[in-house]
Amino acid sequence: MIINTGSRTDIPAFFSSWFYNRIREGYVLVRNPYYPEQILRYRLDPDVVDCLCFCTKNPEPMLERIGELDEFRQLWYVTITPYGKDIEPYVPHCRDVIRSLQKLSQAVGKEKVIWRYDPVFITEKYDLKFHLKMFREMAEMLSGFTSRCVISFIDLYEKTRRNFPQAGRVQEKERLEIGASFAETGEKTGIRIMTCCEGSELELYGVDCGGCMTQEVIEKAIGVNLQVPARSRNIREGCSCLLGADIGAYNTCSHGCLYCYANYDRESVEYNRKQHDSESPLLIGHLNPGEVVKEARQESYIDYQLRLF
Repeated sequence: MIINTGSRTDIPAFFSSWFYNRIREGYVLVRNPYYPEQILRYRLDPDVVDCLCFCTKNPEPMLERIGELDEFRQLWYVTITPYGKDIEPYVPHCRDVIRSLQKLSQAVGKEKVIWRYDPVFITEKYDLKFHLKMFREMAEMLSGFTSRCVISFIDLYEKTRRNFPQAGRVQEKERLEIGASFAETGEKTGIRIMTCCEGSELELYGVDCGGCMTQEVIEKAIGVNLQVPARSRNIREGCSCLLGADIGAYNTCSHGCLYCYANYDRESVEYNRKQHDSESPLLIGHLNPGEVVKEARQESYIDYQLRLF
């Protein structure tokens, strides 16, 4: 099975001590975000966890103890964008995150590290020219440390519209110009450009439009073939990714990005962060009296008779 740490919050950036405690104790408890009374217990055991998938804007807090994950197969998505504090008020400067990605790549191997340039939006300050220039500069610094980059254009969720009203959809002409330029930069720097849930319009430039966390991508990172049963595939419209079981919690990420879909507002984040205890098996809070914990159904998908590499 796949354990995903990054669709609901940024565990490496803000909860690294908690995560390493969970690895040490060998399990984690997760509340269903829509039915909080439902709590699942997942074993954090490499015999059943085929891959730990991380998605973060700042892997630095994890790096000092990264050796504690050596028994686990890993795949890291590191989001690095060139926006300022007006958009990402608490995200480290992009050059600092680039240095962290470089260290991470040296520790786990570049095939396990994927750069995300996400989301792309157009404003008067962050115009088309800005994106083409900054992507080229960043790709040159990341060349040799990753071989893939996922790009996506901003989705205007209700939360995003409320917190970032000046953002608008990227128009087709702009998307095509970005796709062509990014693909050319990727060709020069050895970085394959990928999209997810963006359709196939950029395929004519050589962009891989098949998805960001697909079975193929995960297999490439962990070096073994997977046999994933149909019932275990997290299927959403237009997406072929294996999303896995997410152990995070919404309304807990403190980056404060205006475009964020996972936070309702700053007040909710601050309240939840105060409930965090790095010794608790739950990311936020503790078990309440009388609450029932169910064992999650877990099984390895690895086909040990067919290794890819």
